[in-house]
Amino acid sequence: MSHSTVLPLLGRNALITGVSRRRGIGFAVARRFAGQGANVFIQHYSPHDVGQPWGDDKLTELTAELRAAQVPDARFGELSADLGQPTSSETVVKAAGAALGRLDILVCNHARSGSDGSIFEMTPEILDGHWAVNARSTLLLTRYFAEQFRPAVAQRTEPGVRQHREPQDELATGRVIWMTSGQLDGPMPGEVSYAASKASLAGLTGTVASELLSRGIILNTVNPGPVNTGYMDPDTADRPLEGLQKALKRLPFGRFGAPEDPARLISWLASEDARWIIGQVLTSDGGFRL
Repeated sequence: MSHSTVLPLLGRNALITGVSRRRGIGFAVARRFAGQGANVFIQHYSPHDVGQPWGDDKLTELTAELRAAQVPDARFGELSADLGQPTSSETVVKAAGAALGRLDILVCNHARSGSDGSIFEMTPEILDGHWAVNARSTLLLTRYFAEQFRPAVAQRTEPGVRQHREPQDELATGRVIWMTSGQLDGPMPGEVSYAASKASLAGLTGTVASELLSRGIILNTVNPGPVNTGYMDPDTADRPLEGLQKALKRLPFGRFGAPEDPARLISWLASEDARWIIGQVLTSDGGFRL
């Protein structure tokens, strides 16, 4: 077998945000990338988790597990940063680049949870809080990631004018993966601000993907479906258990998703095998919406 088969991400430099807990999707993605040969840089922000029902994690143990999963001589880096702050996105990308070299892969997994409500409870502060972390920082991370890649043709983007694109080397493309949610599959009562911020990413995927192609970068967005990262456990659930139990009975395979489920899709999207998938919003939900 070739290295590309056994280690499909060998030597690739990946920045993954939102890697604060071993129960999270971000950790599952980072661990899978590490096992596939990638150099890995993670962003985390434990103060966010402290205020949640599931609590925070021991970052020293988390990073030790990721390092242990890496192939020999692979590089690793980390940074604690509040992505709700206007300058944090640029800081994170620069720190990742300094630690690993030019980045090849960006996975925007981070999200703000909690502090939400119904439409009747919305305030400017609630809406701005979710927008800043979930949407604004994702767009800015993508911008600073993309600035590492030289445009094929220097040009200015104007409304209604498509960017000129030259043929790219499809085996040398950068990869960006965004994360949305299930707001298009059904109502998310009590999570209006969260759903709004995530819906903006799904809605913008085609537009931003089109622009990124001018720099040889492929963008796709993933809806991971109902993944139990702790918020569905009886002791740490952030929603009524009765509703979760009813939903569980309707699922085709009798379980909610595990972090490893979307991680498999995300690692594939980052590999050469997915180079023909561009500007898509892909759902990995085990048949939940059916």
